[in-house]
Amino acid sequence: MSYTLIEAKTVDGVFNALTVFCRKSRKMISRPNGICCRRAFILLETMISIVVLIIAIIGTSTYRYYAAMEIRRSDVQVTAARVGLLLFEGWRATNGDKTYDPMVYLGSDLTITQSTGHQIPGDFVLLAGYRVRLNDVDYYVTLSWKDVQPRLRALNVVVSWHQRGQTTYTVADTDKLFSLTGYVAN
Repeated sequence: MSYTLIEAKTVDGVFNALTVFCRKSRKMISRPNGICCRRAFILLETMISIVVLIIAIIGTSTYRYYAAMEIRRSDVQVTAARVGLLLFEGWRATNGDKTYDPMVYLGSDLTITQSTGHQIPGDFVLLAGYRVRLNDVDYYVTLSWKDVQPRLRALNVVVSWHQRGQTTYTVADTDKLFSLTGYVAN
């Protein structure tokens, strides 16, 4: 005698098909209490749900942490660009004066101190190096210039900072760099 199991989509359906099969083959199998099976199934579902929930919570927490870190880094980078542009525009306003000192022009608005600057490019002449402290972050600014033509001067501003926005004590501690070069008629 050959018997086929009825296709079932639930545990009870499979159990009922097995019971029918066994009765027809004259073997008696007692059906276990359905409540025990359901309790175990509910416990398994609960455990799987808890694991999925924990994974989702850890994933969203990690995502929020890294998003906050990237926002902080981008804020520091934007501030570095703004500091560089501010010093460049202030220097450009004096027509690239060789005696420009941002501590005189911007010292009341920013915390600027004399410092060593970053390495200057090629054949530029070093004007000065400064340390600008803003929002508990140190930005190291180097100002340099060169005469391109008799009445045209190139102004170069290099800003360096630590990527995580931490307080740095020397230019060697910095790991990011922003450079801006522009021209002014003198």
